[in-house]
Amino acid sequence: MGDLAREEPVGEGKENASPGVRSLPVGSLTPHPGQPRRHFDEAALEELAQSIALRGVLQPIVVRPHGTGYQIVAGERRWRAAQRARLHEVPVIVRAFDDTETLEVALVENIQRQDLNAIEEAEAYHRLIEDFGHTQEALGKLVNKSRSHIANLLRLLELPKPVQERVVNGALTMGHARALIGAPDVETLADQVVARGLSVRDTERMARAAKPAPRGQRDTEGRDPDLAALEHQLADLLGLSVRVAHSAKGGTLTLSYSTLDQLDMVCQRLTGERI
Repeated sequence: MGDLAREEPVGEGKENASPGVRSLPVGSLTPHPGQPRRHFDEAALEELAQSIALRGVLQPIVVRPHGTGYQIVAGERRWRAAQRARLHEVPVIVRAFDDTETLEVALVENIQRQDLNAIEEAEAYHRLIEDFGHTQEALGKLVNKSRSHIANLLRLLELPKPVQERVVNGALTMGHARALIGAPDVETLADQVVARGLSVRDTERMARAAKPAPRGQRDTEGRDPDLAALEHQLADLLGLSVRVAHSAKGGTLTLSYSTLDQLDMVCQRLTGERI
């Protein structure tokens, strides 16, 4: 994020402190109303609260001055868990972020931790585009994902709200949701996917069968639809363009990246390192 991470005075009426981590009362922090993450798993939150009760908050919460207190930029889950653990103070780092920077930092932090579901991520991208003038290409560079990955996520917002909610609560994956885009009677199809426990490939087949085929156009450019579905699944997981070429003697898997940061991200995933 470069020069976004600069330490600033904490604002009018607040005591200035030296740069670095400080402690603030839990009650002086408030969540950001536009933060990308809205869904917090109760079991995971309770587990984190128990860990914090024993060991405290190990990673500081990033905040910015706001009104008479501070607004959380990154770390709302830790703050919620600290409240459950009945902590009086939490470690924080205070930064002077504007509204755009606040959403950018919150988005990047959540994506790095893989804490966002596909709809939350798509809504954050949409807001950065609509409210702050970002392009899909610029967003791709910001989060080290391909432009096509950004575009595919944004298309999820075309789905009816009840189907989007199934993605939020984990009943449908991004792959399932992508397969349903443009299909007739999407909500009914989504109900069938959940009720029957269909895989992404099965969902692709069902959605294709429900869609009227365009006249004179070959399905999936004449390629094996199962391979196309596999490419979509891998692209969703990695945020990169994926191409699978298969034959009777084997085949190749091609991952396309545009920046060294994207290559580094893939290497970390393959070697099991934490991003």
